[in-house]
Amino acid sequence: MKTTAPRPDTPAPLLELDKPVLGILLMLGFCVFAPLGDSLAKLVGTVVPVVQLMMLRFALQVLFLVPVVWLGRRPWRASPRVMRLTLLRTLLHMGGILCMFSSLRFLPLADAVAIAFVMPFLMLILGHFVLDEDVGPRRLAACAVGFVGTMLVIQPSFSEVGLPALLPLGVAVFFSLFMLVTRQIAKQVDPIGMQAVSGTMATVILLPLLLVTNAFDVPGLTMVAPDAQTWVLVVCIGGIGTLGHLLMTWSLRYAPASTLAPMQYLEIPFATLIGWAIFRDFPDGLALLGITVTIASGLYIILRERAIARQSPAAPQPHPPAPPPAI
Repeated sequence: MKTTAPRPDTPAPLLELDKPVLGILLMLGFCVFAPLGDSLAKLVGTVVPVVQLMMLRFALQVLFLVPVVWLGRRPWRASPRVMRLTLLRTLLHMGGILCMFSSLRFLPLADAVAIAFVMPFLMLILGHFVLDEDVGPRRLAACAVGFVGTMLVIQPSFSEVGLPALLPLGVAVFFSLFMLVTRQIAKQVDPIGMQAVSGTMATVILLPLLLVTNAFDVPGLTMVAPDAQTWVLVVCIGGIGTLGHLLMTWSLRYAPASTLAPMQYLEIPFATLIGWAIFRDFPDGLALLGITVTIASGLYIILRERAIARQSPAAPQPHPPAPPPAI
């Protein structure tokens, strides 16, 4: 039988080898950078209005990523449908960051992050009703228990600051919808290109809004001139938020999501340590109990997802619930 040798100019398929240790280390970096960025936003939020801080964060994302896209010739163009979904994703991202930045003006860092971790439970429920994913009674029960844990974290903060204690729930809602939209376009776009386009969209929306509100001296939307020290912190927020997204994306290249998902809950103890180190904030007994219940429920859901995936290897892999991405 005559065989045909492969043409020398035919590229060989590129195999992405699993490197779980590297993936875990990258995810560990995300778990440190995410609450660190939140803590800096809490510091700067006492000086810079929240909407201005959010605009600067997205503008810096553009400044950091556009050269990477341009020099690396990474794809950034997309179909009209994908661009519409990217715009929706950007608006949801803006809503989530606005709620998080606002909540940090009132709540300890660890409490705000722990309350926002109701997101995995919302993701599971939305996946069932929106994407028609199968959710059994055990996982629904774990969602209920996790929500109770979240309420335990909210209760002390609510009694102290009132309605602002509910802002992290807004973070969870916005980022749950953000993740659902991201699922629809993730396989069609380059993640770095998508982040560059998203940052550009957010900046184009927020900058004219701030210029108009600043001209009319609208309370809470009037821009201020940060001093040199504040500018350093603002640049760090933009850099840490951008790097956090990239660390999470890169971690998924080297390790399966099922391996990395449990690690993401390390963000809560890191937030607790960072909040204590910078602000001397530490959750009280009831909040600590709620944090423990929330983590245990989330880990149960992840382990249940992995068990179902092993029982049905031919079936599509379930999406492990993901905590909020870095700001």
